[in-house]
Amino acid sequence: MYIDSHCHINFPELAARMPEILAKMADNQVTHALCVSVDLPDFPQVLALAEQYPHIYASVGVHPDYEDTPEPSVEQLVQLADHKKIIAIGETGLDYFRLTGDLEWQRERFRTHIKASRITRKPLIIHTRAASEDTIRIMREEGAGTEAGGVAGVMHCFTESLEVARAAIEMGFYISFSGIVTFKSAKDLQAVALELPLDRILIETDSPYLAPMPHRGKMNEPGFVAHVGEYIAKLKGIPVEQVAQQTTDNFFKLFNVVR
Repeated sequence: MYIDSHCHINFPELAARMPEILAKMADNQVTHALCVSVDLPDFPQVLALAEQYPHIYASVGVHPDYEDTPEPSVEQLVQLADHKKIIAIGETGLDYFRLTGDLEWQRERFRTHIKASRITRKPLIIHTRAASEDTIRIMREEGAGTEAGGVAGVMHCFTESLEVARAAIEMGFYISFSGIVTFKSAKDLQAVALELPLDRILIETDSPYLAPMPHRGKMNEPGFVAHVGEYIAKLKGIPVEQVAQQTTDNFFKLFNVVR
């Protein structure tokens, strides 16, 4: 069985097809999914899905790309996370690719999420793009890692270097691969995936974006996470069942979810 550790099935293009989305998950042996929050106004929709479906979990947080949106406080995140189906804080982090200029507000928002994670003892879901140096620095400064009293989390939709991956793993984080790892052009990322230990890997879709091969260019959905698992198994030369089992075990361990 597989778990989609990061998706956005509350987005309108997927929410409108929910019965079909859930059926395709079952058809592809995807037993659970984590629906990830990107802003506070839409958080009630994320939570409603988790409350409606036993095999759907949720997070609470504000994405670093969302500039014109209500800014969360530590207290607000802590309060919203006080629900058994909210298993993570985020997604949060830094993105210097899509936004430019003075991004101090992004860094402060990231720090807010790390503080909330430490208080709630719920793992972080971290997004980093063209900002890995500052991301790792702030993680260390704010004590996001287990060695500093944090609860760590996952570097989602990972596209950075092996050095960045190892730095995150040293702090207790997991590395999550999306459909990008299946792209023919992703040779550097594939080399990273090959090097990392399986007990530190998660798989995800980030749907509705980044559909893996052979669905590249189509709308992504949680059922497609099986292709990511199959690709990693092929890359590492190990049975696909091993990848499915280990990434599932990793998910339950990281997010402290009772099966």
